[in-house]
Amino acid sequence: MHEIELRRAAFGDRPAPPPDVLAAAGPPKRRLLGAIVLGAQGRYAAATTLLDELARDRDPVVAALALATLASHRRQLGGHAVARGLDGAALRQAVTAVSEPDPDGLDARGALADALLGLAADHLGTGRLTASRRVLDRAAGAVDNWRTRTRLGWVTAELALASGDAQAAVGPAQVALDEATAAGSIRHTVKSQLVLAAALGTIGQKRRAGELVSGALADADKYELSSLSWPAGLIAADLWPADADRHRSRTAAVLHAVLLGSDPGGRRLAHGSPWVPV
Repeated sequence: MHEIELRRAAFGDRPAPPPDVLAAAGPPKRRLLGAIVLGAQGRYAAATTLLDELARDRDPVVAALALATLASHRRQLGGHAVARGLDGAALRQAVTAVSEPDPDGLDARGALADALLGLAADHLGTGRLTASRRVLDRAAGAVDNWRTRTRLGWVTAELALASGDAQAAVGPAQVALDEATAAGSIRHTVKSQLVLAAALGTIGQKRRAGELVSGALADADKYELSSLSWPAGLIAADLWPADADRHRSRTAAVLHAVLLGSDPGGRRLAHGSPWVPV
């Protein structure tokens, strides 16, 4: 499969190809894109196999992007402390890296932003809000493409929510959704819908939040985005108490499948995390 098709699956509107195609050998950027799509599907074991090798690549941009991607997969399983070490390693690679610009941020500047945004999210997940805010301020100066602007919106909104200021989360969450929608990225749009729904639901705008979650659930199912499907189910259960049991049951089934597709380290993180309802 050509890189442009894998790029559309990772950052656009193309359904994911079969797992064996994603995990196939090829140039580093092609394998990185395959790992990104596998992670979005919750196929963490297959993604980790690719990323472990790419993290040792002699090109510091490839290594940094691989480390930051692996860190994001660990965060998705609740392993924020482990992710912090990986993002720190990504940052060490990225600070001196140089490359040609890439439209989706798969370049030196994007790797730097990914590492910093990842560290901000790692600190947030471990309750270190001041550290998260400090790193997030630094990350804002490295953001220069749609993908990292979208991720900046996510982490900024999540930090506001964790700080008890849901109203302040709405603006950056909406910016993230606008960026992802304009870029035509289904995966980033779904995540942005969930972040905005969480903010709106917290301030009582449950109708709009419900519309966003319904759209996110539909696209997560259509595009096999299991890594986002189970968090969407948890938000749905909170928004619609009368239907909460059905959403929780569905979430449990999706998460069970995700854990079956995870490597042993990932499963241990999920079972030890307060964020993952295993």
